[in-house]
Amino acid sequence: GKNLFPSNISGLPTWYIIRLSDYGYQAPGNRTDIQVLVNPATWVEDLAALEPGTVVVWNSNSKLEMDRDDVVSYPIPMTKIAKGINPKLAKLITNIVYVGAIAEILGIEQSALESAVEKQFKGKTSAIELNSNALLQGREFFKENLQKSDPYVVESRPIEKKQFFIEGNEAAALGSLFGGAQLLAWYPITPSSSICEGMINWIPKIRTNDEGEADCAVIQAEDELAAAGMVLGAGWAGGRGITATSGPGISLMQEFIGLGYFAEIPSVFWDVCRVGPSTGLPTRTQQSDITLLYEGSHGDTQHIVLFPGTVEECFEFGWRIFDYAERYQTPVFGMSDLDLGMNDWSTKEFEWDDSSDYDRGKVLSKEDLDGIEKFGRYLDVDGDGIPYRTYPGTHPEKGAYFTRGTSHDEYAGYTEDGVKNAEMLSRLVKKFQTASSLVPAPVFNQDKNNSSMGIIYFGSTDCSMQEALDMLEEQNMKIDAMRIRAFPFNLEVWEFIEDHDLLFIVEQNRDGQMRTLIMAEGGIIP
Repeated sequence: GKNLFPSNISGLPTWYIIRLSDYGYQAPGNRTDIQVLVNPATWVEDLAALEPGTVVVWNSNSKLEMDRDDVVSYPIPMTKIAKGINPKLAKLITNIVYVGAIAEILGIEQSALESAVEKQFKGKTSAIELNSNALLQGREFFKENLQKSDPYVVESRPIEKKQFFIEGNEAAALGSLFGGAQLLAWYPITPSSSICEGMINWIPKIRTNDEGEADCAVIQAEDELAAAGMVLGAGWAGGRGITATSGPGISLMQEFIGLGYFAEIPSVFWDVCRVGPSTGLPTRTQQSDITLLYEGSHGDTQHIVLFPGTVEECFEFGWRIFDYAERYQTPVFGMSDLDLGMNDWSTKEFEWDDSSDYDRGKVLSKEDLDGIEKFGRYLDVDGDGIPYRTYPGTHPEKGAYFTRGTSHDEYAGYTEDGVKNAEMLSRLVKKFQTASSLVPAPVFNQDKNNSSMGIIYFGSTDCSMQEALDMLEEQNMKIDAMRIRAFPFNLEVWEFIEDHDLLFIVEQNRDGQMRTLIMAEGGIIP
């Protein structure tokens, strides 16, 4: 189901889209088959947008005209029926009346509806009786007064594989807790807040000891910048800190993001994109923060960015992102959006191995420091661009360093030497290149490339792309497809690009940000 809702608090119209598919498609689809009309504020626009043959279930008490004779019309006096059940709650009950009518239209058994009501209201007898009565009366009105003249029906089928519904944000919240998050610092902003709310709700269930004490602290900061600073503080101290925000919040966090990059502090940021710029459309979907995350902060920066395309990946990347942050000692971003984050998706059981260890990266112990004559916090010992770090208090005499956002040398000493500064920046590039072989690899729609044409996509476009690719295949149009899952791009991305003469890049933003990034990183001249 897809929830389409306004960003203000004045009670403007909300739509909910339900998609049923034999093929398991979860994208919204390209047409409306059944439309419910109950809201006078959108009646005219919603009715005018329907294609001929659409089923329209409408409230005949609304005093608005049904001026379409090319649709399947089912008038139902929803308000009258609802008032007959409970005058005080009629506005709420109206929504349940049409559910009963639609169930009768589609052939859904009453027992299935009553089971759902009982689950929703969990033993509240009066609420269960009230809603069950409304469902039954909506159903009975249709049976007694209307004749079904549409082709739609819902069939009961055996469950072939266990699945459940979950929002991407809650999946990321669970992944974060399984990944060992120790500090959540956040400031509320749509559409990311439910990551933080999800973590808060799950901490008492999966992250407490026998005495009920939580091992993950939660702080609601005074603003996004403060939240980012707290996350860096946790990473500096050896903890796993996380914040979740949206584009405007990332904009406010820029100074601390730059500090995390240059001082090399592990930190995790989730950006659940909204439509920008500025306040934009907080409750709509856009993939418009790609370059913002890639180049976060001023100066020369490059950041690791993960692009989950499913709720399974929201969970998986939710815990892997901490390993990447600590292995590479840097801020790492998870980029989702409202569609993936705040809508319900059907998914299989998440995969997790309780025996797995966290990747804490290159951390020196007291014994390690005893064997080192001079500790260099920013010294590239192994040639991969990743230095060694220490936790505060590891050794009584060795391993301390000054965490600097100013220019520094290998030993964390302040310097204005341009050569030294260039060496530090070059090492950060090497570290970034090292990450390209270990971040999530792309997913391909084919075992091997079969076409001279290719499609590149990422993130929440996955469901729509799977359906679109199937449609192309039905028309005997061969085209290869690759879903990017992380930045920096690994070798497989460049090989796919090299193998195709014509490439289409699917992304939800005005400026073609992913296309620009691919061209810039690959030195591609179109």
